[in-house]
Amino acid sequence: MNPDAARLWKGPRWTLAVLLAVLGMLGPFSIDTYIPAFSAISQSLQATPVQMQQTLSAYLFGFAFMNLFHGALSDSFGRRPVILWGLALFTLASVGCALSQSVGQLIFFRALQGLSCGAGVVVSRAVVRDMFAPSEAQKVMSQITIFFGVAPALAPVVGGVLSEYLGWNAVFWFLVGVGVVLWTINLRLLPETLHLQDRQPFQVRHLMSGYGQLLSDPRFLLLALASGVPFNGLFLYVLSAPAFLGDILHLRPTQFFWFFILSIAGIMTGSWLSGRMAGQVRPKNQILQGFRIMLGVSAVNIAANWWLAPSPWWSLWPIAVFAFGWALMVPVVTLLVLDLHPERRGMASSLQAVVGSTANGIVAGAVAPLVMHSAMGLALMSSAFMVVGLVSWLWLRRRWPAIGG
Repeated sequence: MNPDAARLWKGPRWTLAVLLAVLGMLGPFSIDTYIPAFSAISQSLQATPVQMQQTLSAYLFGFAFMNLFHGALSDSFGRRPVILWGLALFTLASVGCALSQSVGQLIFFRALQGLSCGAGVVVSRAVVRDMFAPSEAQKVMSQITIFFGVAPALAPVVGGVLSEYLGWNAVFWFLVGVGVVLWTINLRLLPETLHLQDRQPFQVRHLMSGYGQLLSDPRFLLLALASGVPFNGLFLYVLSAPAFLGDILHLRPTQFFWFFILSIAGIMTGSWLSGRMAGQVRPKNQILQGFRIMLGVSAVNIAANWWLAPSPWWSLWPIAVFAFGWALMVPVVTLLVLDLHPERRGMASSLQAVVGSTANGIVAGAVAPLVMHSAMGLALMSSAFMVVGLVSWLWLRRRWPAIGG
């Protein structure tokens, strides 16, 4: 924790949480905003469904690759410069997306968006631990997750309206505007939270040593899997939204927002409760409660899809409850990851994000196309991702019972 934290941010804690949450939600916002425009983009650029899926995969793999470096760069040069440069590059990439004349150009600029916008997600987590002690950090991380949840609810609505009335290019011009506004706000308000004494030398040998230290620590790998992979149980449905909501549940694009509202309500409620439990419930117990909720609702979802025909009246609720369970436990697991090696919090945040975003890319490029047209397939695969995280957590607890209190 930065010894000058109280001087760096004199405003209420929640205002910093809002600023960091907006940075963190730029990544998912960039995904969900253009999903309703898939059909319009495909027709305009004469792109096949596989090529359209590649625009998403390129973004996610770019996001995953650059996450290897965002945290390390912020450990060396400071949090603020990495965020500002990331926002600037994201804005330019969004301009490229808006002006794309072919699907190949769009794929390239989507990859560039992914390379740049991860800075906000990765570095904002490190800022939390720069500024707050553990119990306070959990409350702030929970507040960030609450605000973070607003983006996926608003993004498809905004994207759908822009695409329908102004054309698909307007979606990316909107993201250009978002980038400009965020860059301006952070230039004026975001302090440098990394203390000079805590900066790490930016040398290849030192960088490789740091990665080696983290990747050779099985505790880190298990915690990264426990926090990053279960999210794909929810993200799978987000990626499959056009097929799941339109083809399976027969909802019109203007009705897609019900899925996002319910899911985000689950995230926001779970995050709020996670913050309330900070300092009151042992981290290990809170994490296990989150996994129990996800396990239970996954079993219900599979059973319901076995016995009942998919319907908007019941098919959306299990996803919302799953989101609640995930949000209840993920702020705690994230802080455990960052505190394993306090001197490398930026790098730890990077690698944690790499695990999650790599899984996201695999889901987008390979898994979602296989199961998106089957309600049962989606339920089973969602459960499988959750089980990976649960097994990782139980294995960790068995080997190192002191972790998580």
